[in-house]
Amino acid sequence: MTIKKRIVITGRPGVGKTTLIEKVVSRLPIPVGGMLTREIRKCDHRVGFSVIDVATGTAGVLAHIHQQNGPKMGRYRVNLSDLEQIGIAAVDHALAAGSLIVIDEIGPMEITSLKFIPMVERVIESDAPFIISTHAKLDLPLIHRLRQEFTLYRVKLGNRDDLVEQIRTEFT
Repeated sequence: MTIKKRIVITGRPGVGKTTLIEKVVSRLPIPVGGMLTREIRKCDHRVGFSVIDVATGTAGVLAHIHQQNGPKMGRYRVNLSDLEQIGIAAVDHALAAGSLIVIDEIGPMEITSLKFIPMVERVIESDAPFIISTHAKLDLPLIHRLRQEFTLYRVKLGNRDDLVEQIRTEFT
């Protein structure tokens, strides 16, 4: 059976988009690859974000307050090397392997890489199944296209737990 579902998740920062995706993919009996982003916390304070290869668990730094170079986003600097060598590479590998592709998230930090948007476009133009999360307020033609052309779930505090099973059943 070939799975062709293509899901887009959006919501405000901190609402639980990444956790929702992690819960969904942990319950799927199919190969999953791509990239996740998580907060890096130290002493209860967010100091950055990591980028993780879903298939291998390899992790790097997406952005950090102590990052010395890279595009500046608020108090963080984006680590383009890890974003491209771990995150984008993981998505490319998942696409080649025919896995369900996770891209978490399309946000201001990720789009600082000149390779990121073309990678997302390759995924969209393929027939691969995917779960893509988007920053709630990012205003890009690509984001508008994703929200209009594919199944969209808006994550809120009140619905995020119910969405796990709802999205999981889309892929089984």
